[in-house]
Amino acid sequence: MTFPLTLLGALLCSLMVSSEVVPQADIDVQRMTGKWYLLGFATNAEWFVNRRASMKAGTAMLTVTADGELELSYTSLNSDGSCWRLNNVAKKTDVPGKFTYTSLGEMKDMCMVDVKYDEYALIHTMKSKGSNATVVNKLYGRAVDLSADLLEKFRQFSLETGILPENIAFLPKNAECQAA
Repeated sequence: MTFPLTLLGALLCSLMVSSEVVPQADIDVQRMTGKWYLLGFATNAEWFVNRRASMKAGTAMLTVTADGELELSYTSLNSDGSCWRLNNVAKKTDVPGKFTYTSLGEMKDMCMVDVKYDEYALIHTMKSKGSNATVVNKLYGRAVDLSADLLEKFRQFSLETGILPENIAFLPKNAECQAA
């Protein structure tokens, strides 16, 4: 009986920590536009345990629409040479730097936590599907390499949002998908 209670306590703690995450105060979403490399990935999702070893860096193209929404286009080259692609439109909220979107049947609340527009972006997402909630943190870079300090910053942030150390990954470099 203690294991389920411990698990429930850890989940509630994770949700409480994640609900306190706020976007960067002076966020300028227009400056987020362009190409980013997904270099760090951290989550409390169960599927990650089985897929972590096969994940590699990918690219994201972010475009701000005329009405302030954010178009997200992700690609990653698979080991067989095919490309994995995912496109979403994140709707702006009343809070600058916070967006919501639905992907793969899950409602997602995305928060731009820490951004240096020409170098890196740390983005926190809460996913919910039914009564399940999942934390996903992503570290993006404008280049394929980031400093050890930034990697450590991402690791610390992920731990603070309830991610176990073994669920924090720095993705190996990968060739890019060709334009579709």
